[in-house]
Amino acid sequence: MNGTNHGHVEEATAALRQSSLRVTKQRVAVLEAVRDHPHADTDTVIRSVRESLPAVSHQAVYDSLHTLTEVGLVRCIQPSGSVARYERRIGDNHHHLVCRSCSLIVDVDCTIGQAPCLTPSHDAGFLIEQAEVTFWGLCPDCAVSGAAEIEASRL
Repeated sequence: MNGTNHGHVEEATAALRQSSLRVTKQRVAVLEAVRDHPHADTDTVIRSVRESLPAVSHQAVYDSLHTLTEVGLVRCIQPSGSVARYERRIGDNHHHLVCRSCSLIVDVDCTIGQAPCLTPSHDAGFLIEQAEVTFWGLCPDCAVSGAAEIEASRL
């Protein structure tokens, strides 16, 4: 294990302890997988975890993802029409860009300063804590290939 990986394991271990969770190999491996694969679906997390823990069960990964999400060490997002995706970027008010064609998901920061998206036109008495904004469109690669397809269909 190189120094960088060892540092990540120590970071994951410390995060689990700070959340009063028992440190297990599965939880550490899931935290590392989500860190290494932002916006990963469950299957991607399972494949990544199995690189270091080949015998880990699907259920152990699902349970770890659920627990880590519940305590706020992992964030679960689920853009419309997509499976649940997991990310380690927590504690800030960021949003997502989603490609309608290839499903690429990219983080986008909220505006600097006071987040205007936390001030709705009417709050119905709610104490607003977080806003989730998803921007939909085409990523640069899909936009270019889509434009090429449109041009080819005109010929």
